[in-house]
Amino acid sequence: MKYKNNILETIGNTPLVKLNRVVADIPALVLGKVETFNPGHSIKDRMALKMVDDAEAQGLLKPGGTIIECTSGNTGMGLALVACVRGYRAIFTTTDKQSKEKIDILKAMGAEVIVCPTNVEPDDPRSYYSVARRLSQEIPNSFWCNQYDNLSNRQAHYETTGPEIWDQTDGKVTHIVVGVGTGGTVSGVARYLKERNPKVQIWGADTYGSVFKKYHETGIFDPKEIYPYITEGIGEDILPANVDFSLIDLFEKVTDKDAAIWARRLAREEGLLLGYSAGSAIGALWQLRHRLTKDDVVVVIFHDHGSRYVGKIYNDEWMRQRGFLEDELKVADIIAHKKDRHFYAVQKTDTLQAAFQQMKTHDISQLPVLEGDAIVGVITERQVLRLLLQNPLENSQKTVSEFMEEPLPTVADDVPISQLSRYFNKTVPAVVARDRSGGVHVITPYDLIQSL
Repeated sequence: MKYKNNILETIGNTPLVKLNRVVADIPALVLGKVETFNPGHSIKDRMALKMVDDAEAQGLLKPGGTIIECTSGNTGMGLALVACVRGYRAIFTTTDKQSKEKIDILKAMGAEVIVCPTNVEPDDPRSYYSVARRLSQEIPNSFWCNQYDNLSNRQAHYETTGPEIWDQTDGKVTHIVVGVGTGGTVSGVARYLKERNPKVQIWGADTYGSVFKKYHETGIFDPKEIYPYITEGIGEDILPANVDFSLIDLFEKVTDKDAAIWARRLAREEGLLLGYSAGSAIGALWQLRHRLTKDDVVVVIFHDHGSRYVGKIYNDEWMRQRGFLEDELKVADIIAHKKDRHFYAVQKTDTLQAAFQQMKTHDISQLPVLEGDAIVGVITERQVLRLLLQNPLENSQKTVSEFMEEPLPTVADDVPISQLSRYFNKTVPAVVARDRSGGVHVITPYDLIQSL
């Protein structure tokens, strides 16, 4: 029988996958190191296990103890797996910019999660660094992993990730592109590969609002470089001990917007549902593509899975709120937002009373009038009420055809919402739209407001 003794034995040996459509204009062979195949769906499983193994070997973490860490989510997930298997309590501090999905996943694994403010200095007692440090001092038999300065982090990648890349490319790798956060991945991989081939180029993806790029180029830690950013998992407002700047050939900054758009392209064009930092890495590669040749073999390390970001970069509304989607909302988007997509209508031979009952039952203000399947008119709430109030007994039994108005305008589902305003007026309270499956929908100004 072939099986693993526990889930921790499945960590590592992740595949290299050739990228095609998103790198069509890049001359080099581009391979993605897809770390989502780890059991915690991120590369952080590697260093989480290594940090605990080393802490146990050094007597810093004893049976029944508590693992404490400040994490953006992925390291916490890896540590939560270790805690589950080995019987430790786990307490994680994180920042309020992290996705809800990450926090919920950590809780699902039995961890305690403390959310701290993002926009405070690292030495502020409210920061997630400071809270983790304080808890480690207050809780007996606890160990603060401190992934930023714990060198077991980069050692894990020197021992596993680097050798895997070298073996999987038969030693032909020429470039590594990877987002830099704690620095463990980039430094561990870089040390291993450069020991075997000093010519291997290491490119670090950074984000605007992080200190890495300027410090690497000037040796100056500039507080003016620090400001809030949305990208998760990379960039820092500190200099972690795990970042060996001497091993990194260059840093390339990628905007929050570009990183999000590239991540979405990886999902749609390559079938790779990945995290925010993957978008940053591909964005950096694209910006540096002029430095590559057809003989280069580029490995882009994809840190984590897109399931952590379904409420953010993979959510159209979230993207639009931040101006990250340049395409304007269309009628199809309004239809998608409608809670009730049923098409309500009356036949021209139906009575006014029947139309009124349908309006009342479904809380709608206008009904298309049909002759068979064809739309031949419309009757509105305003008309119905006026006629029933004038002569309720007589008018209620008259047919809709006697009072209907001209049909509502029909629009295609790809019409931008900015063009809908020219249809709505005092006499035209709605439009009719047909979706690509043939469904018919009535779109009102209220539907437009709801979609926005």
